[in-house]
Amino acid sequence: MSRSPHPNSESNANQASNQAPPANESANDGTNNTTTPGNDASAEHLNLKVKAQDGTEVYFKVKQTTKLKKLMDAYCSRVAKEPGSIRFLFDGERIQPDATPQQLGMENEDEIDAMVEQQGGML
Repeated sequence: MSRSPHPNSESNANQASNQAPPANESANDGTNNTTTPGNDASAEHLNLKVKAQDGTEVYFKVKQTTKLKKLMDAYCSRVAKEPGSIRFLFDGERIQPDATPQQLGMENEDEIDAMVEQQGGML
């Protein structure tokens, strides 16, 4: 009797392992199907370049619907500057933190200028 549970458990294990590959195959099929929507999702992302006055460049990948405040804060953190001390410009116009790349008509590989804010002007 001690032998019968072992063969049964082995046959159950074999059946389970035989069932596992078809499940994986269907999961792979699902992954392949999600690749197509994934391509659409990647089209929602933009690679944007933030260029400082000294010529250094930092690249960010953002969604078209993401508020640019997130990019601005990340840039300031990366260059160790206070968020309010840098002004961001796109096509010569100041970027508002609540604006999105979609609203500004940004395209992949567009450049944002990062300018250090000047205070005063005493001579």
